[in-house]
Amino acid sequence: MRKLIWFNMATVDGFFAGPNAEIDWHRVDDEFNQFAIDQLKSAGGLLFGRVTYEIMASYWPTSLATANDPVVAAKMNSLLKVVFSRSLEGAGWNNTRLLRENIPGEVAQLKQERGKDLFLLGSARLAATLIQTRLIDEYRIMVNPVVLGCGQPLFQGVKERLGLRLLGTRTFHNGNVLLRYEPDTE
Repeated sequence: MRKLIWFNMATVDGFFAGPNAEIDWHRVDDEFNQFAIDQLKSAGGLLFGRVTYEIMASYWPTSLATANDPVVAAKMNSLLKVVFSRSLEGAGWNNTRLLRENIPGEVAQLKQERGKDLFLLGSARLAATLIQTRLIDEYRIMVNPVVLGCGQPLFQGVKERLGLRLLGTRTFHNGNVLLRYEPDTE
């Protein structure tokens, strides 16, 4: 069975985006880019909610993305992508499946398939659904050294306590800190 790993960027005060979905505070440099490449190499598929999917699909298949970051663009464009949305009309990005119903059941089925691990990128609202149904196996939170004061909370929509066990940390030269957790089953 493959794991589902949720990766998201967050501020020190726990926001994944500003009040108007701003992410201009993300600290991305060569070290982060190599981390992203390594993470994508270990991925068997990417899961998205509608909003994150639309952001990713508007950039990665473009010539600008290929020129700026050819390795990441190639991985993003070639990997299986699954977008969960009831309102999206279609999913035109290469190798993308659009699923509308039974999110927990569909994710559980994807996890049963053979292959490399699945990554849920961003998509905090979808993550809240998967947290509540205990389908996320690992949490990778990249804390950026910034305080927004207000914004969209990383764990918005989570209704009950979730204990986590630390798997590891990694400090980046730009001040980012990667926190890796798994659900604490005790």
